[in-house]
Amino acid sequence: MTEPPSRPALVPELIVSDFERSLAFYGALGFTTRYARPEERFAYLDREGAHLMIEQSTGRRFLVGDLEAPYGRGVNLQIEVADATALYAMAGGAAAIALGASTYLPLEDKWYRRGEEWTGSRQFIVQDPDGYLLRFAERLGTRPEPPEGTSKHVPD
Repeated sequence: MTEPPSRPALVPELIVSDFERSLAFYGALGFTTRYARPEERFAYLDREGAHLMIEQSTGRRFLVGDLEAPYGRGVNLQIEVADATALYAMAGGAAAIALGASTYLPLEDKWYRRGEEWTGSRQFIVQDPDGYLLRFAERLGTRPEPPEGTSKHVPD
């Protein structure tokens, strides 16, 4: 396991309830282990340049309050992927479901306004065994106008 050529400026660290289950779950979604400290129930993961850390508490805790299931309340991590359709087929498969995956948002093409242009995303969201939402998104490009049926309304 080698260190990535360049490390991202932000790497979320997710507290998990069962390290081995979470490591298998993320492995089923194509994450590889860059390095791990099994004795600390910790792993640094990578999938196409998206980095995550997972840790099951062994005593030292970086929490500001009590941790109650689902752990991921309010967290939605967007992870760019090359092929969302293929990953969706894998994420909905029996192995991922057996490891605790549940589909939160089915595969869709969605266009978002970004300034004066629209950017497209083929995306889906799965919920990991501890409740974290993982939005896997494939870029569809940009266009000057939204696709048919997309609201042009800009909120106040």
